[in-house]
Amino acid sequence: MLKKINENKHVLLLLYFPIYMIAFSYLEKRVTDKIHIIDCSLDQYIPFLEIFVVPYLLWFLYIAVTGFYFLFREKESFCRLMYFGMIGMTLFLVVSFLYPNGLELRPETFPRDNIFTDMTKFVYAMDTPTNVCPSIHAFNSMGVLFGVRNSEKLKNRKWIQNGATISTALIILSTMFLKQHSVVDVLMAMVLSYLSYDLVYNGRWNHIFQSFEEVRYKFAGNYTGFGRPGKRIGKQNR
Repeated sequence: MLKKINENKHVLLLLYFPIYMIAFSYLEKRVTDKIHIIDCSLDQYIPFLEIFVVPYLLWFLYIAVTGFYFLFREKESFCRLMYFGMIGMTLFLVVSFLYPNGLELRPETFPRDNIFTDMTKFVYAMDTPTNVCPSIHAFNSMGVLFGVRNSEKLKNRKWIQNGATISTALIILSTMFLKQHSVVDVLMAMVLSYLSYDLVYNGRWNHIFQSFEEVRYKFAGNYTGFGRPGKRIGKQNR
């Protein structure tokens, strides 16, 4: 049993999601004196296109299928995907807490009446236009794309690579065409995704950790207590 647990420790990373959902639910229900409206002039030139509710909702399947594939087939890829997501979603919670934000982009009336507008009404009813920056839809879509592109088993399968690229692009566009997110939200998500990529996939996190370790080691080797000189580690030549 212990051996089985040790071999599947990566599954414990899934415990982050209930913690995240509790924090997110709190932020959604929190009453604040001021909501900072996120928008820019470019948002006015982006039309409302209800057809994009399809890729918007497919995001949930996109994240789940990729996540479960890596969970059972590629442990290292799963861990990287989780670390990537945990960085962005945690920063999203911090931003939402310190800088409550929202949108005023949703149309008051829909230009067309069809099944896609009905689906959009459902999305609007389930998801409030608050706590939108950065866009988690866009950020996690980029996380999946990076995960697929860096997968040892999937990197040579062109149809999966191309499918992930197209799916990610459509999902990101859907957030703006449905007026669920501003261009600002998406741009912030893109910047955050590339910073997270540098930390997780380019090894920047290891470099930072090693730098802290070197500073700690040097400090411990030269000082003891509160800034008082101490003995150097190792023998000195006489």
